[in-house]
Amino acid sequence: MTPSACIFGCLGKNLSALEHDFFRESRPFGFILFGRNFGTNDELTKLTDKLREAAGHDAPVLVDHEGGRVQRFSGEAWKSWMPPLKQCTLLPLEDRLRSMQLRYRIISAELRNVGIDTNCVPLCDVASECTHDVLRDRCYGTDPAEVAQVARVVASACLDGGVLPVVKHLPGHGKPTGDSHVELPRTDASIQELEKCDFVPFRALNDLPLGMTAHVVYSAIDPDNAATQSRRAIEVIRTGIGYRGLLMTDDLS
Repeated sequence: MTPSACIFGCLGKNLSALEHDFFRESRPFGFILFGRNFGTNDELTKLTDKLREAAGHDAPVLVDHEGGRVQRFSGEAWKSWMPPLKQCTLLPLEDRLRSMQLRYRIISAELRNVGIDTNCVPLCDVASECTHDVLRDRCYGTDPAEVAQVARVVASACLDGGVLPVVKHLPGHGKPTGDSHVELPRTDASIQELEKCDFVPFRALNDLPLGMTAHVVYSAIDPDNAATQSRRAIEVIRTGIGYRGLLMTDDLS
């Protein structure tokens, strides 16, 4: 039986009987974990094992563990990190690349230790003056070419550590001013502006196996629907950016 095209979460540190039965019946493609699922590393390891057992296949277990503000797990067993943009801003490019490589190699080892094999990084979003605070300090810079170089290093570090990277947020979340957790962001940037800036890092990393679309309306592409629900936006991602990997939406909750 082929797994369904869904990525599910669960409520707590342990899998309930109801959740187990639901996952056994629905056989999701994978799972994503959040801070609510973390107690100890032993509990987390048991949870990832139970999730895969319930799904009936070697399901990917995902997490958003960027380091900095978006870091799901903490404590003695987990290294703390400054926001990515701050780390990148402090260093010249060569040192920036090396430091980000080390950062995500360490994070990958921490994740693999508890059975997590997929991390929702790198961010290829290009920061700008209008980038909302919810995203800005998670970015790698304001220059599209340099963002692409850092993102490639991040993705390679994940793969070297046995963790699948998820490139996000296609086709670019840097220009919208809204917070997609509370409202639907929009950008009126022209196709020419998007091509010159936002699409550049994603095009450079269009060979990565997993990608995540943005809850953003790009009026120049589709004025009515967010990219996650827009055939036109997906066509731009597939043909304009050339991304051929598996696409998932950003979190629907």
